[in-house]
Amino acid sequence: MIQRTQQSAIDSYLFKGKAIVVFGARQVGKTSLIKNTIQNKSSLWLNGDEPDTQLLLENITTNRLKMLIGTNTILVIDEAQMIHNIGLLIKRMVDNFPEIQVIASGSSAFELADKTKESMVGRKEEIQLFPLCYKELVQHTNFIEETRLVPHRLVFGYYPEVVNNPGKEEKILNDLVDAFLYKDILNLEGIKKSSTLQRLVQMLAFRIGSEINFSSLGNDLGINRLTVEKYIDILEKNFIVFSLNAFSKNQDNEIKKSRKVYFWDNGLRNRIIKNFSLIELRDDYGPLWENFIVSERKKKLNYESSFKETFFWRNTQQAEIDFLEVKNDAIDAYEIKYNPNVKVKFTKSFTEKYHPKSTQVIHKENFWEFLL
Repeated sequence: MIQRTQQSAIDSYLFKGKAIVVFGARQVGKTSLIKNTIQNKSSLWLNGDEPDTQLLLENITTNRLKMLIGTNTILVIDEAQMIHNIGLLIKRMVDNFPEIQVIASGSSAFELADKTKESMVGRKEEIQLFPLCYKELVQHTNFIEETRLVPHRLVFGYYPEVVNNPGKEEKILNDLVDAFLYKDILNLEGIKKSSTLQRLVQMLAFRIGSEINFSSLGNDLGINRLTVEKYIDILEKNFIVFSLNAFSKNQDNEIKKSRKVYFWDNGLRNRIIKNFSLIELRDDYGPLWENFIVSERKKKLNYESSFKETFFWRNTQQAEIDFLEVKNDAIDAYEIKYNPNVKVKFTKSFTEKYHPKSTQVIHKENFWEFLL
């Protein structure tokens, strides 16, 4: 079994008087993480995807809840966002039965977070789980073997089932997209045209590493820019994509209101555009490399609770920095290039204004320093 970085985090939260909420996309390993956590412990497992479980928990009284749990010391509610008023239910559990550990998982962070936000203040610990990462695979095998596999990961990504079933990557990613990718999103009230959402995801997949224009996307899709923003926000909360905002301190010539969108997994992105060609045969190896580096770094920062903010920077003269990390006004600036022989010079229009703490080029011969 591949040891997950978040295993130590979830273990440390057990029986501390708070619920544990595990967020993440479908199939990233939430169930395995929780099962590994509760092994050899007395637990009750309920699946929020099951209609009878939804009915059971919707208006359950405190007394019936206690009877349901019985002598178990852990209650797990998988896909908890499917349960009506789940936040209030977990609040009652924490307040009335502090000796019982509640663990809830959800693939739709937007619903579970919204339903638990107010009622769960001070009563929960949150854990985000992403597809496997480079560091986890290095620790599972070794540095040399996993580094050799990076060109393969650039194409097929890090979903656990993909990693654990070499030779079946395309079928697994096809099944993942067909069965799960849009399931939660299309169940949301107000999203009626699945074809529009799918076209938007495809457009974003072709634009990784590039700034996106909401109005232009809306015109192409026949919807307004606010709907585009809404859909992208939902995709983010479903852990399919994430955004980098433009960094600016209100300098006149800086791009201030712009975003780049990346995918949390390269394999998912490549399935969406239906291209599993080898990295050596592709004309999009640059954006793929950037998506890989940025997503892996974001996983690392999240797992380490670094509290760094991440951005890109560009001005109206087209000078640009690919990736910035900012904490307490200290800035680390990075350029991301696949080819280590490409000459990169950090623009003075940025360095003379912001005096970054460090500047570095991340390429295929030094990237491990950035991700380990």
